[in-house]
Amino acid sequence: MAGHSKWKNIRLRKGKQDAIRGKAFTRLSREIIVAARMGGGNVGDNVRLRIAISKAREVSMPADTIEKAIKRGTGELAGEAMEELTYEGYGPGGAAVIVEVTTENRNRTVADLRHAFSKCGGNLAENGSVSWRFKRLAEIIVPKASHDEDEFTLQAIDAGAEEVSTDEESFTVHTAVEGMHKACEALEGAGYKVEEANITYVPSDMAAPAADDLPKIARLLDMLEELDDVKETYVNVDLPEDVFDSA
Repeated sequence: MAGHSKWKNIRLRKGKQDAIRGKAFTRLSREIIVAARMGGGNVGDNVRLRIAISKAREVSMPADTIEKAIKRGTGELAGEAMEELTYEGYGPGGAAVIVEVTTENRNRTVADLRHAFSKCGGNLAENGSVSWRFKRLAEIIVPKASHDEDEFTLQAIDAGAEEVSTDEESFTVHTAVEGMHKACEALEGAGYKVEEANITYVPSDMAAPAADDLPKIARLLDMLEELDDVKETYVNVDLPEDVFDSA
C-alpha cells in the first residue's frame, strides 16, 4: 500500500498566497470558526479544531484572535455566519475542477469564482456535474520524522486506512470520511502526530487535455487560490510543476 503519493500534483495545497501573513490569518480564522461550529470548542474532542489552532500558532496568530474565532464558531460571540460550500466547474481542455470555499457572502464568492473561470476559458457548473469524477475521502497527514514506514503502514491499516502513501517528509493516509476521527485518535494513541486531517477529493477519472491547455489550467488554479474565500482546489489533471511558471 505504501509508495510515493501519486496525488502530490493533483491536490493543490494552499501555500503561495498564505505566505502573506494577513491572508494566512484570514483563512485560519475562518477554519477555526467553522471547526468550532461543527465540532464544538473543546480541542480534546475536536481534531479539526486542534489542528487549526496549531497551524494558527505556527504563524504567530495572537491568542486572543484564536479565542475570538472559537467563540464566534460556538456562538458565544456575534458575527456573520460563516459556512463551507463546494462549487464545481470545467477548466480548459475539459478539466474537472472542485473548489471548496469558506464564506459569509455567497453572492460575492460566486461572482469571484465565475469571473476566474470565464477569464481562463472555463465555466462554473451545476453541483454533481464533475464530482462523480472524484472520490471523497478523509486525508490524514503525519510527519515522517524517524518513524519506520512499514510499522506506520500497519498501524494505519489497523486504524482504517484504505491507502497509505509517503514522500520525503510525511505519510498520507486516506480513509473513509466517517472514519477520520477514529483513525486520527488511533494514530495519535500510537504515538504519531497528526499534522493535518481534512476531507479531500481524489480523482478517479483523469482528464487528458492538450499540452497548450495546461498553462491555462494552471492560470485558473492560481486565480482561484488568490481568492480569500477559497479554501482548497482539486483538479483531475496531473500538472507538471513547471507549468505554473508559464501560466
